Amino acid sequence: MGALGWPGPAGAIPAFAQQTGQRCEKCHVGAFGPQLTPYGRDFKLFGYVSADGKNKLPTIAFIAIGSLTHTQSDQSPPPEHFSANDNFVVDEASLLYGGRLFAGAGAFAEVTYSGVERTVGIDNTDIKRTFDVGMGTRDLQLGVDLNNRPTVQDLWNSTPTWGFPYNSSDLAPTPAASPILDDALAQRVVGLGGYAMWDNRLYTELTLYQPVQNRLLGRLGVDSPEGTDVYDGVAPYWRVALQHDFGDQYLEVGALGLSARRFPGGDRSAGTDRLTDTAIDATYQRTGDARHFISAHAIWIHEDERLGASQILSGTRRSDHLDTVRADVSYSLDSTWTPSAQVFHSTGSNDPVFFGTESGRPNSDGYVAELAFVPWGKAASPVGWANARFTVQYVGYTKFDGQRHGASANNTVYMSARFAVAPLAAFRAP
Repeated sequence: MGALGWPGPAGAIPAFAQQTGQRCEKCHVGAFGPQLTPYGRDFKLFGYVSADGKNKLPTIAFIAIGSLTHTQSDQSPPPEHFSANDNFVVDEASLLYGGRLFAGAGAFAEVTYSGVERTVGIDNTDIKRTFDVGMGTRDLQLGVDLNNRPTVQDLWNSTPTWGFPYNSSDLAPTPAASPILDDALAQRVVGLGGYAMWDNRLYTELTLYQPVQNRLLGRLGVDSPEGTDVYDGVAPYWRVALQHDFGDQYLEVGALGLSARRFPGGDRSAGTDRLTDTAIDATYQRTGDARHFISAHAIWIHEDERLGASQILSGTRRSDHLDTVRADVSYSLDSTWTPSAQVFHSTGSNDPVFFGTESGRPNSDGYVAELAFVPWGKAASPVGWANARFTVQYVGYTKFDGQRHGASANNTVYMSARFAVAPLAAFRAP
């Protein structure tokens, strides 16, 4: 259970441009991340180490995002520290490192101040080391990956961490239930795994996640209030994807999954629940025209919930299920204007105790419409060490936590401005 698993802002930093000598549009659709182009996926696959040899300084960046959130009806009670409506906030301010480390390894890592939670802590971290293995006429890339958020290492924007919408309000109401793949484990685990890309077509991965103890989470700035679920033992994550270019078109289809045991509410007296997520995803891009770039993504996540502990402790059903479907499409014009749209649908068992909804069901339906404007990040931009993204986003609900009546009260207008600066990039060798 938890909020709808939309990701926070991250993923596009001018520090990568500092290392490679490329502008943001080379790696990112719309000249601002996290949505990746084919070049951007390769940069990540090979471990964030590609470079033109002209940079000798640390690849660090600063990112800040500020926003206004307006909901159709006032929230009651209002979000902690905020008003019932029309809230201005500095969502996040982050210090990031992105690029080469040592011994052939590379990383994306950030420390973030949250203006909503008013905390400073370790955020997304992904460290890779890759090896190119020749197999006759076929290429094979092998990699080792260390990260703290399942799917943060993924190459495709169909999966939760980097999926659309690429930033959204932390002050708006969201449905009560979401699968654990939708960021329930973010920053609460450490995972070590291996991956392989064969012939630039078939990607496979296996990563094992170990929960981080609550005492250490507090030291890392990750909030774990009393009653937070505690995860137990190793949680395996697997991923397989098949990709292919058809001239100026690109297609990926794949599957992924995660299984974890948890003590509900941190109570260890009744054993554990077992949550198993299985997902199917797809990505389509039309890449042939430099001025016009089309992307589409879709994912279906099925969660099987075996609730032996929750049944004893709080009277839930013995087992439940949750299904979540999301599909989005975007069109980028001149890497400057990018309108996007998404539809989403969730449905599940009738269990008011487990899902915590008045209707007893987690069912929610809705859509997201967004327009983004990115003035820089292109070849004609005055500087390569700074970028900005301005968005207007509307989230609409036709059903919310199992109820159609009153669902539209949660509709949200979210306007944001995001700025990214890599100050040392100004000192690159010409």
